[in-house]
This record gives sequence, structure tokens and C-alpha cells, in this order.
Amino acid sequence: MIVKVRAVQRTYPGGWAAFRDAAPNSTLCSDNEITSLGFMSPADVESFVSSLERNGLAFIADGQAQEIAVVDQRRGFSMPCSWAEFGRIDLDGDPRKQIAACRLVGSTERLFTPAGWTFENSLSSQYLFVGTGWVPEFMDFVRHEQGLDVYRDLRTGKEVYVGRSNA
Repeated sequence: MIVKVRAVQRTYPGGWAAFRDAAPNSTLCSDNEITSLGFMSPADVESFVSSLERNGLAFIADGQAQEIAVVDQRRGFSMPCSWAEFGRIDLDGDPRKQIAACRLVGSTERLFTPAGWTFENSLSSQYLFVGTGWVPEFMDFVRHEQGLDVYRDLRTGKEVYVGRSNA
């Protein structure tokens, strides 16, 4: 999801510092025009959007994203958004490292990522979408630890993690 930084500074109680502190995970990053937060669960996105609305930020009006936009890294915006652009870029000019990115309309093209982010450990390198409440038959729940639901992919034997905000 992305949020207009000016809206946060103007509306969110306590401003930017309070917004940053309220972020439910460590994926927050900003170019000082928009800020993004990544989520692995649609339910967690919905929960955080609701908390932003309770704190004065506008989500949707007349079918358009206002100060908050939900963005899927594969499909783009979940509703029309006139103030931001979504696209794909080749990281370091390498077409094998394609990532999704958003920017404010008319903004520069500089890329910002969360601290410690690497392509190899990102959803962009290995992607699987599992809808809320559905677990594929090839996944076996193993445990919940430190904000993560851990599953075993029965096809590969590898553990798969779903980050859960406030879990």
C-alpha cells in the first residue's frame, strides 16, 4: 500500500513520527512524497487501512483512491488512483530482476526500498499468492513465531513464511 506523505504530515495525529511508529511491520519506506508499506496478508492491509482512516486519512471517495492506495505487486492498483503511477522496472538494468514500483505522478525515478531489502529475499524473486483463509493442499502449517505463520511446501520440503502484522 502507499500513502501520501503530505497527508500524513497534515492529518495523522502526531504527524510523520507517530505514523512511522504505528507501522505494523518493518517494510516502511518513503521518498518524501509517498510512503509504502508491504503486507503479506490482505487482512493485514485491511486492518491497517482502517486504522489510517480512524486517524483521519481518506481511502476511497467516488471510486478513486484519495490519500491511501492499495497496490498489488502483480496487478497494480486495486482502484483508480490519479495521483500515483504503478509500473515495473528492471533492477540494476537486469530483466531477470523485475520489480514493481510506485511513484507520485510527475516525480523523479529514483527507487527507494526498505532498509535491508534485497531482490533475492523479496516476493519479486519468488511469488505465491494465497488468499485469506485458504491454504493450498501442498502447504502444511508448521508453527507461528515472531509475527510469522510458517508453512512447509510439501512439494519442495522448504519452509514458507507469511508475515502477519500485529500477530
